[in-house]
Amino acid sequence: MGETILDYEAEAAHYDETRGGVPRAAAAADAVLRLLPPGTRTLLDLACGTGLVTERLARPGLSVYGADAAHAMLRTAAGRVPGRVVRADARRLPLPDGSVDAVSAVWLLHLVPFTEQIVAEAARVLRPGGVFLTTVDKDAAHDVGSDIDAVLRPHRATGSASDDAARVTAYAAAHGLSPAPGTTFTGHGQGTTPRRTAEKLRHGSYASWFRGTTADTDALCAALAGLPDQDRPRADPVYALACYLRRG
Repeated sequence: MGETILDYEAEAAHYDETRGGVPRAAAAADAVLRLLPPGTRTLLDLACGTGLVTERLARPGLSVYGADAAHAMLRTAAGRVPGRVVRADARRLPLPDGSVDAVSAVWLLHLVPFTEQIVAEAARVLRPGGVFLTTVDKDAAHDVGSDIDAVLRPHRATGSASDDAARVTAYAAAHGLSPAPGTTFTGHGQGTTPRRTAEKLRHGSYASWFRGTTADTDALCAALAGLPDQDRPRADPVYALACYLRRG
């Protein structure tokens, strides 16, 4: 969505296989569906990517649409959710005020520096009584208390995360959204290994929380290389899905 850390035009070809595939997508979709109020008829899935989650947001009487800024992602999504995806910036949606019953944003806010604009736009297109559902504290969720986390924790800068739950809640309140009970879901297939973590560090995949120097990276990779079971995945993260109700 614009100024993100990764190039999602390039990522599209292998995005699903590196992000937990169907099991993680199904868990995310189930969590979203659990939080939809009875009578919800329309749901807009922001940053829908390849549509792997979007196509699983299905229940009787619910019409689901997807929006994403990346052409390559939308080409795949269009095959999964035909006729119901559009290229759009999450800050400027091509929808009138109060036009949808629910908006979801799964794994979006942690990537962008303009969180409040997305929250404001979601609030704008929601009808009174509608809900905005979004993952929060994503990077923090990846600290599962493993030996890998013991190495990385001193370098995690999650307090400044753009999807920090308290920050998102403050933005929501400023735009007419009140917090409601949320839920959690498992990030299947996202438990990492020491070897994979070191590769991601060198590739810059942790730029949303890692602010270290090249020397820091080298030191961390050396520490990770010293851990046992280099290719054994540690525990999967558990993600938080927050819910905000549109006042009116």
